[in-house]
Amino acid sequence: MGRASTLVGMKNRTPELAALLADPGRQLPARADLNLLRTFLAVYRSGSFTAAAPQLGLSQPTVTAQIRTLEQQTGRELFTRLPRGVEPTPPAHELAGQVAGPLDALAALEGGGPLSGQTAPVHLAGPSELLCVRVLPALAPLVAEGLELRVTQGLTEPLLEELRGGRHDLVIATRRPRGRALESAPLADEEYVLVASPAWARRVAAHPEAGDLCAALRDVPLVTYAEDLPIARRYWRNVFGKQLTARAAVTVPNLYAVLSAVNAGAGYSVLPHSLCQEYLDTGRLARLHAPEEPPLNTLFLVQRPGADANPDVLRVRERLSAAARGW
Repeated sequence: MGRASTLVGMKNRTPELAALLADPGRQLPARADLNLLRTFLAVYRSGSFTAAAPQLGLSQPTVTAQIRTLEQQTGRELFTRLPRGVEPTPPAHELAGQVAGPLDALAALEGGGPLSGQTAPVHLAGPSELLCVRVLPALAPLVAEGLELRVTQGLTEPLLEELRGGRHDLVIATRRPRGRALESAPLADEEYVLVASPAWARRVAAHPEAGDLCAALRDVPLVTYAEDLPIARRYWRNVFGKQLTARAAVTVPNLYAVLSAVNAGAGYSVLPHSLCQEYLDTGRLARLHAPEEPPLNTLFLVQRPGADANPDVLRVRERLSAAARGW
């Protein structure tokens, strides 16, 4: 079906989109061009005019011109131009939330996949460390079979907001999203472990108060990813039933950096087991404590409404669900 006939038949085939374009309370112009909205959503999801162009079968200058036209029609700047790519503005997040579902539904009816583009990448997001250690290795076979992935790393709250706006298809979240607007399912339980280098472990074991691990750790530097020690405080509360009173010796907002510092002998930390498992297995790190019930954090796989119009989203979801049983 050509794009002109798509526009003519839009009202009968996608009432949600027809109502969206006809609603004067929306930020869209009264006679919004469906092609411009498709281009907008491709740029929004890919984060770049250049990356969106081949998905749409257009040249990069054409994509740029169409976004400029839509910005003129809406009277809003939709993207902040960066040295590499673009950053959606608040009006862009709002617009994406309005049009993503109807456009995906229309593309599914046309049989062309999301946006009816030449390719249909799956947009996946989650915590950086988990993506590297668990998720990408699990999805490697699908990539070898032709799956296209666009991966974003970040914290759960902003990623879920972007998911609501249509920027991601799937988000691996460290908590279940509130409300019922987003479909989510438990993916895996992540165990947290108290670790240090073998040298520090020996010093703790030889400490005069070694029978009281909390006391023996008072003179050991604490390495953490945030000043308020969220992971370590939770470990102390759940495992020892005490409040952690230590101050961080090193804070760095990246768990890989925390792992690197601890492995080099900077001190101790509480880390996800998946992140430091290889280090524990090879003896480069030592586990300082093995509680009967270690602290767990449930990971959730959250899907954007309408994302299953792309069959590759279902493939990714099924593959992650199967792989997570062994995490």
